[in-house]
Order: sequence, then C-alpha cells, then structure tokens
Amino acid sequence: MADLEQLLISTSRTFALAIPLLPEPTRLEVTLSYLLFRVADTFEDAASWPRSLRVEALARFDELLANPGREEIEEVSRRWAEEVPCEQLGYQELLAALPFVLDSFFALSPEAVAMIREHVLRTSRGMAGFVSRTDDHGELRLRDVPDLQAYCYVVAGIVGELLTELFLLGRPHLDAVALPLRERSRGFGEGLQLVNILKDSAADATEGRRYLPDGVDRVEVMALARRDLQEAREYVLTLQSAGAERGLVAFVALPVRLATATLDRIEQAGPGSKLTRPEVYAIVQGMNRALDQGEPAVG
Repeated sequence: MADLEQLLISTSRTFALAIPLLPEPTRLEVTLSYLLFRVADTFEDAASWPRSLRVEALARFDELLANPGREEIEEVSRRWAEEVPCEQLGYQELLAALPFVLDSFFALSPEAVAMIREHVLRTSRGMAGFVSRTDDHGELRLRDVPDLQAYCYVVAGIVGELLTELFLLGRPHLDAVALPLRERSRGFGEGLQLVNILKDSAADATEGRRYLPDGVDRVEVMALARRDLQEAREYVLTLQSAGAERGLVAFVALPVRLATATLDRIEQAGPGSKLTRPEVYAIVQGMNRALDQGEPAVG
C-alpha cells in the first residue's frame, strides 16, 4: 500500500486524513476508488485543455476501465502525464502511475471491481456531459440550483452511493440499515461538494469554473448545503447505531465535522476562508473522544 498511500497523500486533503481510518479490505477499495475518481476529476478540471481533448480523455479512460490492455494503458498514461495541464504535481504523478493503479484495482475482489467500475464510469460519463457544455475558453456555467445539484450528483453523489455499497459489501450485520443508508448517500456526497464549491468559488471562477449559478443567492446554496449536511449526519448516526466498525464511522464522521466547521467559517468570513491546521487537529481529537466515550460521532 505504500505507493498507493503516497499517491493518496499527494492528491488529497480530507480523504488522505479519513481513508487510513477504514478497516481492510474497505480501506484499499476506497483508496483505489478515490484515485480513479481523481483521474476523471483531473480531466474535468483541466479548463485550459481543449474541450474536445478533455471529452476524448474521459472516453478513453472509460475504455481502459472496461477493456484493459497493458500496452495501451502504459502508452496513454505516459501521454496524459505529459499533455494534461494539472493543477498539482500530484495529479501528474497519478496519471503517470495509472498502470500501477489499474493493476491494483483489477486485483481487488470481483465484486468490488464491478461495483467501483460501474460508479466511476457513471461519474466519468456525467463529467463528459458537463465538459461538453463548456465554452471555447473552457468555462462552465451552471444554469440554476437543479443544474448545480445535477453537477454535484455526478461528481460527489455517485461517490456517496459507491461508498455505501462498499460499506455494505461483506457486512451482513448492516443489511438492516441498507435502505436508509442508500437513501441518504446522495445527500451525503452533495453536502460535502457544496461546501467545497462555496469555499473555492472565487478561485474556481478565475480558472473557468462557475459552479454558483448567476442570479442564485449564495444564502440559498448555503441553506441547501446545511440541509444536506443534516442528512449526512443522519447517515453517520445510522451507520454508528447499526454497530459498524469504528473505522467506518470515523471515516464518514470526520468529513462531515470538517465540512460543518468549514461552512460556519465561510458564513462568517466569506469564500476562500479555510480551517487552520490546529482547528482540523481539534476536530479530529473531538471525534475520537466522542467515539472513545460511546457518544454520537457527529453533533
């Protein structure tokens, strides 16, 4: 796992903190899921790359997931690492390491491979639809709140659905809460994504990503994010009440706690404001104390 862990650390913030909390084999499955979603995200985020090349890359990535050929994967990986404009060096390293990532992915259990592939393909194809709507400068403008929610579903709601299926895989003691978890999985993902959009809105706009629709009051989006985060809290508490392993509960509780604190900060200080490292540390410690004492993992 060392190489995969390094890729995770170099391409993620919150997930790099949360994924190590998971028990195996879910930890490995979620690590690889995150890295595959991150590949698709890298193409979707590459606003300075021509729209046609971004759509083509997403389609080729779909093909590699469906019909992997080692030589093709190595050739495409080298080309993407050289050509795709990446916001961070870690994303470029991930593209270069794609053969290793896919080898590790296809070595998972057949059930996990099928599950992950289905959800990553749904996200990749949904992203291609939004990329195809960008203008000649690579700028995407969402039309209204339903369009924003549709975008959040593609990039985060599907992730919430996949995580739920991976949590349920091989854990029959969670069957009794499978329905409420599935019902809340979309809101769980959407809430985390909306907080990121609100936090990064100013920086995103300079890079051709205007996820907050024109004419929509930020207050309305913040209210939607708070409703989704309440649904996310219910998701966490449902998992905890069903006797899920501590690592599963901690994995979902931590991003919900961080997102809630971040949304509070944005409300006070505006977009671009972030939690400090000491504040993140305090949130992690607070979650651990709650779990140690058998208290609800989220407030």
